[in-house]
Amino acid sequence: MNNPIKVNSISELHEMLNFDKPVHPLISINDNANMVVDENLLNQHFLFNFYKISYKKTLKGKIGYGQGYYDFDEGGMVFTAPNQLISTTSDDTEYEGLTMLIHPDFLRNYSLATRIKSLGFFSYAANEALFLSDKEKQTIFSVFDNIKEELNNTIDDFSQDVIISHMEVLLNYSNRFYKRQFITRKAVNHDLLSRVEELLKVYFDKEQSLNKGLPTVEFLATELNLSPRYLSDMLRSLTGQNAQQIIHEKLIEKAKEYLTTTSFSVSEIAYQLGFEHPQSFSKLFKNKTNQTPVQFKQSFNHN
Repeated sequence: MNNPIKVNSISELHEMLNFDKPVHPLISINDNANMVVDENLLNQHFLFNFYKISYKKTLKGKIGYGQGYYDFDEGGMVFTAPNQLISTTSDDTEYEGLTMLIHPDFLRNYSLATRIKSLGFFSYAANEALFLSDKEKQTIFSVFDNIKEELNNTIDDFSQDVIISHMEVLLNYSNRFYKRQFITRKAVNHDLLSRVEELLKVYFDKEQSLNKGLPTVEFLATELNLSPRYLSDMLRSLTGQNAQQIIHEKLIEKAKEYLTTTSFSVSEIAYQLGFEHPQSFSKLFKNKTNQTPVQFKQSFNHN
């Protein structure tokens, strides 16, 4: 892979894409129809020093889930955080929509500067876009229009406060619509949940933990072709538990199996499950069950 192209300012990106100069150096909204992408920039990797929120009129593709595929061909939003690797392909010149760019300095001294970092969808992959119904699209575009109008007005002491308020509304709607998406795509998501459980079952049953250590959220996400944050958020919406908590739950189930059906010592069980230190295993077990592994084994034998 070639070294990524670093883009430090919004003005610099405007120049690269042949957009007009930004009205404000730290925030801009552009119609993608006006974008002219130099062929030399296609199939490249970029690191932007700012947030990017894009609405694409059509997002075409196929995403594999288990033995089947989920087709999509509808408008969607993609969110990327600063210094996140972005790749371009020849398809990226073939969509209509809007792109909003926000430099972190624009958010400085506002609570949104902290909150935006906790929003999971800025860590999702492009194939985990937020797909909008027509009604949701109207809602989102009305907020974009409000921001655009404010940017095109004469800048005064209140401009930044008003734009930040609109941005908070935009992100609140995005959060709400993602929650709706997790619910409306429950069939696909339940299939993913089954696959998570199967992956963990095989991992422990085949004792992969002996060689590879404890299973990680990254391992599950890679196996399912998802980003770790999307996987965790999707699982939480289905089960109330994130990916790490589900891993711990399966780990404790397997530990209980070893404690009740084998003569392994606590240390041997810890190593069998992928822990480097038996103390870490005992601490997690007690945290999850309110008993030490030894107490659990004794109570079970007593019963």
